[in-house]
Amino acid sequence: MMKLNDFTFVILADQVGSRASTDHVPTALARLERSLGGRLTLPFERTAGDELQGLSSDPGVVVEAVCQLTRLEGWRIGIGAGEVETPLPASTREARGEAYVAARKAIGNARSSPTQLALVDASTVSGDGYGDRVDDVTDAETALWLLRGVLQQRSQEGWELMDLLHQGLTGVEASTKLGISPSAVSQRLSRARRTETERAAGLATRLLARLNRGAPA
Repeated sequence: MMKLNDFTFVILADQVGSRASTDHVPTALARLERSLGGRLTLPFERTAGDELQGLSSDPGVVVEAVCQLTRLEGWRIGIGAGEVETPLPASTREARGEAYVAARKAIGNARSSPTQLALVDASTVSGDGYGDRVDDVTDAETALWLLRGVLQQRSQEGWELMDLLHQGLTGVEASTKLGISPSAVSQRLSRARRTETERAAGLATRLLARLNRGAPA
């Protein structure tokens, strides 16, 4: 019998309307690689058709993956929380465990979600979920909904400005780089809702971490 490792998150993304549009999997994989690099336990790969799948035990990485996939638009996201079998294989396509089963359920639930995102804990799939645990999962999912809902309203110009600020540029330096006035930068920053998204991302990260700490032994 294989040993189960520490609590982990499986992130499953499905391209919406892929049969009637271009294959955006290569673009998504490239962006996720640039933003997450070696921070994933198992990197994102194409698993079947227009689906992507990655594995991480770091709640912050899960939140960043949600942000990047939301920026790309057209991606439905299912996150499974639970254990996986170890030793891990080299590819996420070959990995097994309760978290993968939960992610598959989550991507189905995401179809009816307000933001096309769902979080499922393995305990609810097995029927072993209990009151506080269910509430914790709902809280974390709600925080991710709120974050994604705000990000879905951000323009590409807003994302471009945020990229520069995250690189360490000041507002004045960003205005020079973009060829716009400092006041235009301020207006664009307000519309990008930087403070709201940073707080929502922090809240989602903390609530996902609570799932890890509260995972059944």
